[in-house]
Amino acid sequence: MKLMIASDIHGSAYYCNLIIKRFKESKADKLLLLGDLLYHGPRNPLPKDYAPKEVFAALNREKYNIMAVQGNCDADIDQMVLEFPIMADYIVLEVNGLTIYATHGHKHNEKDPIPLHNHEILLNGHFHVPACSDHEDWIYMNPGSVSLPKDGSHNSYMMLEGRTFTWYDIETNEVFAEVTVK
Repeated sequence: MKLMIASDIHGSAYYCNLIIKRFKESKADKLLLLGDLLYHGPRNPLPKDYAPKEVFAALNREKYNIMAVQGNCDADIDQMVLEFPIMADYIVLEVNGLTIYATHGHKHNEKDPIPLHNHEILLNGHFHVPACSDHEDWIYMNPGSVSLPKDGSHNSYMMLEGRTFTWYDIETNEVFAEVTVK
């Protein structure tokens, strides 16, 4: 399975349309969204082309291709306009022989992980910074933020193909990091 992973669209129609374009170009099987889809939240600036109505319409057109978890800026009202489930705290995936615990990151993250072992992967967004850390018995990864990157990082997303995770700059579609999990 080829999986595209993105987080923190925060209501940006520009970056939502761009991630959908990249998804279609990649021919990935599914798009995994790690929360914070429609709203920017009180701590964030307005993202480029902030238009939550356009975002939910664009995402709904791809509803059969999307898996999603709830972010801290997502609410019950968002589920009323989205035609795919977003209210789960986490999704556990078995992909290409890897066990992936996907969550937004505001509850469980690298500093507060769930119990993981055997090189399982904790995958979350929330912090808006791409990351990969190899812990003693588990791996932490973050695709960064599609629309509101922090700490000078790229507007980014990830792709999982085989057992290789690749980070891309969403604007240029250039690779800036890659990790293969053994």
